[in-house]
Amino acid sequence: MSPSRRQAPVSEIGEFQLIRALTRGFSQPGPRTLIGMGDDAALLAHPSSAHLVISTDLLVEDIHFSKKTASFYDIGYKAAVANLSDIAAMGATPTYILVAVALPSSVRYGDWKDLYRGLSAPCKSHGVQLVGGDTSASHSSLFLAITILGQVEPGHALTRGGAREGDIIYVSGSLGNSAAGLACLPHQTSREKISTLRQPMKFLVRRHLHPTPRIALGRVLSSRRLASAALDLSDGLSGDLEHLCQQSRVGALILEASLPISPHLLAYASQVRADPLPWVLHGGEEYELLFTVSPKKQHSLELAIKQLRIPATAIGVITSRRSGIQITHQNGRTQKLVPKSYVHFSD
Repeated sequence: MSPSRRQAPVSEIGEFQLIRALTRGFSQPGPRTLIGMGDDAALLAHPSSAHLVISTDLLVEDIHFSKKTASFYDIGYKAAVANLSDIAAMGATPTYILVAVALPSSVRYGDWKDLYRGLSAPCKSHGVQLVGGDTSASHSSLFLAITILGQVEPGHALTRGGAREGDIIYVSGSLGNSAAGLACLPHQTSREKISTLRQPMKFLVRRHLHPTPRIALGRVLSSRRLASAALDLSDGLSGDLEHLCQQSRVGALILEASLPISPHLLAYASQVRADPLPWVLHGGEEYELLFTVSPKKQHSLELAIKQLRIPATAIGVITSRRSGIQITHQNGRTQKLVPKSYVHFSD
């Protein structure tokens, strides 16, 4: 792409030229894509032996992301992961994605291309095909609306409603990295500025901008029927644990000493003299999996995650509903765990 074309505002390119340039970075249509991009709707062949999983997300500039702290590539990448993570939380295999974008006319063509390069990167890794979407003008802000489809074996989908008293609570990866990464992002960030950051800040920023959808873990949990309930950590541990407990009509006890915290987060917290626990408990946009496992299946779960080489840690136990959600701190004191995650339309 010529530099002059890359710098041209999308208003000079035109809607249909933008649409024609979309599909190059995504996986090529497979045998089940009967009609993909370019018609009034996509036509997909779906196997009768699978259940269809569908999720959608609306992302709004200065609510879900800021161009001051993320590039267009980063915005697209994270938007794709947020949707892939929803499919992972259901234990499904992602298959197709549809993307609708509303763009201010001042956005440059090169930035728009970077947005779709970011979207395509994690999708391509999981064989997800772009089969439709829409483009529109916007007066001021950038909007992204994404619909993702997946499939799962009948009777194997993971839900938030299956946890039972005595189940062990697990979480994949480590916690708090994304929230800390956002806290240490330089103002008006760029790839050049991020590259100059030293560890541990660079690790934390990468975890915030480019999280990992736990597709393989979700598939193992569902296909082997290892998890009784699951969801992804988009709103933060305290908030998402509350969602799981509400749906399952149970309580939970979390052990602070068992919470997985990366050495990068501990080093950064020490550097800025901050307590890492609020990031760990309440920081959102982790896109790790929070799931529960019957004690009878714990050994099988431990073997499975060892084979996958995906870290997962037991952090507590499901209790009775009347006990509520509690946390036992390292000093032995147990208290109510109050959700402090982000909530839309809340003061």
